[in-house]
Amino acid sequence: MLRDDALDALPVRAALPALNDALEGHGAAVLAAPPGTGKTTLVPLALAGLLGAGSARRVVVAEPRRIAARAAARRMAWLLGQRAGEAVGYTVRGERVVGRHTRVEVVTTGVLLQRLQRDQELTGVDVVVLDECHERHLDADTSAAFLWDVRETLRPDLRLVAASATTDTAGWSRLLGGAPVVEAAAVAFDVEVVWAPPPGGVRPPHGMRVDPALLSHVASVVRRALAERSGDVLCFLPGVGEIARVAGLLGAPAGVDVLQVHGRAPAAVQDAVLAPGARRRVVLATSVAESSLTVPGVRVVVDSGLAREPRVDHARGLSALATVRASRAAGRQRAGRAGREAPGVVYRCWAEAEDVRLPLFPAPEIKVADLSSFALQAACWGDPQASGLALPDRPPAGAMAAARELLTAIGAVDASGAATERGVRLARLGLHPRLGRALLDGAASVGLERAVEVVALLSEEAPREYGDDLADALRRARRGGDAYAGRWRAEVRRLRAVVAQDVSAQGVGVKGVGARDVSGAAASLPAAVEGDAEGDAEGDVEALVGLVVALAFPERLAKADGGSYLMVSGTRAEAGPGTRLRGAPWLAVAVADRPVGRGHARVQLAAVVDEMVARLAAGVLLQERDEVHWADGDVVARRVERLGAVELTVRPLRDADASLVRGALVEGLRQEGLRLLRWSPAADALRQRLAFVRSRLGDPWPDVGDASLHARVDEWLEPELSRARRRADLGRIDAGQALGRLLPWASGEAGRLDELAPERITVPSGSRIRIDYADPQRPVLAVKLQEMFGLQESPRVAGAALVVHLLSPAGRPVAVTADLASFWRDGYQGVRAELRGRYPKHPWPEDPASAEATRFTNARLRR
Repeated sequence: MLRDDALDALPVRAALPALNDALEGHGAAVLAAPPGTGKTTLVPLALAGLLGAGSARRVVVAEPRRIAARAAARRMAWLLGQRAGEAVGYTVRGERVVGRHTRVEVVTTGVLLQRLQRDQELTGVDVVVLDECHERHLDADTSAAFLWDVRETLRPDLRLVAASATTDTAGWSRLLGGAPVVEAAAVAFDVEVVWAPPPGGVRPPHGMRVDPALLSHVASVVRRALAERSGDVLCFLPGVGEIARVAGLLGAPAGVDVLQVHGRAPAAVQDAVLAPGARRRVVLATSVAESSLTVPGVRVVVDSGLAREPRVDHARGLSALATVRASRAAGRQRAGRAGREAPGVVYRCWAEAEDVRLPLFPAPEIKVADLSSFALQAACWGDPQASGLALPDRPPAGAMAAARELLTAIGAVDASGAATERGVRLARLGLHPRLGRALLDGAASVGLERAVEVVALLSEEAPREYGDDLADALRRARRGGDAYAGRWRAEVRRLRAVVAQDVSAQGVGVKGVGARDVSGAAASLPAAVEGDAEGDAEGDVEALVGLVVALAFPERLAKADGGSYLMVSGTRAEAGPGTRLRGAPWLAVAVADRPVGRGHARVQLAAVVDEMVARLAAGVLLQERDEVHWADGDVVARRVERLGAVELTVRPLRDADASLVRGALVEGLRQEGLRLLRWSPAADALRQRLAFVRSRLGDPWPDVGDASLHARVDEWLEPELSRARRRADLGRIDAGQALGRLLPWASGEAGRLDELAPERITVPSGSRIRIDYADPQRPVLAVKLQEMFGLQESPRVAGAALVVHLLSPAGRPVAVTADLASFWRDGYQGVRAELRGRYPKHPWPEDPASAEATRFTNARLRR
């Protein structure tokens, strides 16, 4: 029996005629309706003809979350006066409540993708409603692109509705070929904003971490709201852990029920949240309550200002959820929940000045998430580059390249990017490709049941109280007794059925087409693994969990190395203090993050493995090669067996390839400099003279700077460099002789070196004085003053005046000049007055420009 009063109260009812007209005329429409208007519940019932008007149609409604799918189906069934599974049903991962007469089926976007891959025409479906498309989940974006492709090529009669809780609809209209936009107005009551920043500073979120001081503040704001306002309180927090922490801080307020709603909450709790309560309530929720769920009775919202979004670190090979500041759009959605039924208030746990600095919208998942599953879906759809898909945003090229690299490594796509038969099987499992690979390949070694159990453990991530050791987590899940164990067993049943269906469809065994042979790993597992999984011994559990985890994350296999672990990918990680993982020689890491201020990753979930399992699981990364490099001041030659970045075995290499040795020596010269060669004073002088001539004349004279000499080792250090084997051999190479090979012999200019940059120059006294070319821009001639008498101008080389350092009879500098005539005229008399008394035995004529130069004393001159 229809609940007409409830149906008539939904504001979206007024928009139904316009929506029907849009679908009749265009076949697609964008519906913009705020939360609480009935877009999720009334619209599908009307489109299916279940409200007493319109044609009977089969409608599929796609929701981004399981909790939202269940809640929507139950609410629609209630509006019809029925139970879920009759006219309205739902299908989520591991649960299907659908009957023979079901006309509206609510599914998750992940389930919809699976159906599209199996039946692109969606046989028997008349209308698809993509709900909450404004949230920009990756599966929703992908589903929309596939559905538009189907409508354009296979099913022009298929009707599409993109339903959004925001007015940002232009992009969706464009993607759906200019689909009309239908707007439904809601009765919106005023919501007062109270800014409630923490009294002291709090650390910003990093990774999954939230400052406990902020959570304590959120709990205090909830208590304040209970005291200051009436009605139920809805508090937004980023995740399950933060919800539990705030619930613990609140305790049991008098006359108030504290409820926790999130994707892992039991169905009974979810139902309680969605129905009016007998007492006042505090509902602690994740972002699922922003628009996917409508919680009645809420007059107060407390917003922590945080959300969780997927992030991937391609450099470290790590992906996980990250805690971020919620966008301003999310803040508006959250605040609106307080004004759905009556005027309300929102307490925002940040300062008003911070609000303008928040991002306008949440980041689309396609821009920040791991794209491996998306890339596999696109490949199976026949568009490996996703270039022909109508997506709101293009996938980043780097993320797609990383995804294709993974898919190629596990045999899901071929060299052209097209999906292989194995890739199609992996896509149909409804798992991340990593986990699908672990399930198919692991079953061949540990048996299907055990592989399913471990993959379910990785798919339905265990709560923190299960610890960081996956073997212990599996034992605890098998014992059961808590909510997680129930979800885990449901996922085990689902995976068991999916694999059985896949095997039946393919007509092949579990190992199947293209699976990597890891059956050798079974040799490390006790014989008991062939029996009942529940009867596995302690050692058996550790071994089988380790193998399956290693198959899922081969690049995260990690070997103990100096107090930490080095992953095959090259990332260094640390196990937490006090964990039994610490000290294990090898780990297969399933989840890791990078703490604030730390260069190393932190292991969150892992299993103990041994080297043999590592070799088998990451066999494509195993290689043996000769490594010759410069280290610790000399050539090091080794034969190394590596698993990615991890060294397995190292042996000295006595017959290293000469080209590799030469490369190491060149690297040594680059690191430690050309002084590794033998530089005599004559060699240094030659290099300085060449630098001077180069600075004056340029080509063809060689550049003898370090960078240029490194670049031309082939021209000046051969054949001696190719004969060298170690550092000592470099020290025997005469650098001066080698530099001579760079002179411009071919042009004949080399013979002019002594003319252009002579080592010595004859001064007026007849002495041959060495020129210092250390500064190629200002060569220096250091000579006793008396030996330059009679010289009118400063001597020049290659057209450049020498800088003359005039010395006393004792060889000490008394003047520096590049203009000798000027010095004789202006500076000499002062020097003469100062020094003639100190050096009376030497000549100090009044007119040095016309005096005779000498290197002798007065007495010697008189003789």
